[in-house]
Amino acid sequence: MVVVPQVVIFIGIPASGKSTFYQERFFTTHVRVNLDMLKTRHREALLVGACIEGRTSFVVDNTNLQRADRARYIPVARAAGFSVVGYVFQIPIADALTRNAARTGKQRVPDAAIRNAVSRFEWPTVAEGFDLLRLVRLGDTGFVEEAL
Repeated sequence: MVVVPQVVIFIGIPASGKSTFYQERFFTTHVRVNLDMLKTRHREALLVGACIEGRTSFVVDNTNLQRADRARYIPVARAAGFSVVGYVFQIPIADALTRNAARTGKQRVPDAAIRNAVSRFEWPTVAEGFDLLRLVRLGDTGFVEEAL
């Protein structure tokens, strides 16, 4: 049986639950690629390259708000035979600001960054190279996932 590796691309404003969702759904199966943690695009590219070369599934846990952001990963993954799945995190800005206010230290981002992210958001489409798009919302008992 051939297992097709997967790249998962998170798409959402800061404080929308992306990293928590990773912890809950992908921690044991996918490497986490996160620019906040890696600090530079060079380091990020090295980790993505290692995952591609090693045929290891990974999650890009960045905001990836615009098509150009997502294009950094999709063509490379598709050329290597990976499946590509996008998860769009839909959260009211007020909820994101509340979640952000509960953060401490470097985890907290300026409120203006969240507001700015909302204005830069571009809805992803299958035409970008995704095999599947999923919508993620915060429900009363946790994350709710549905087809997009």
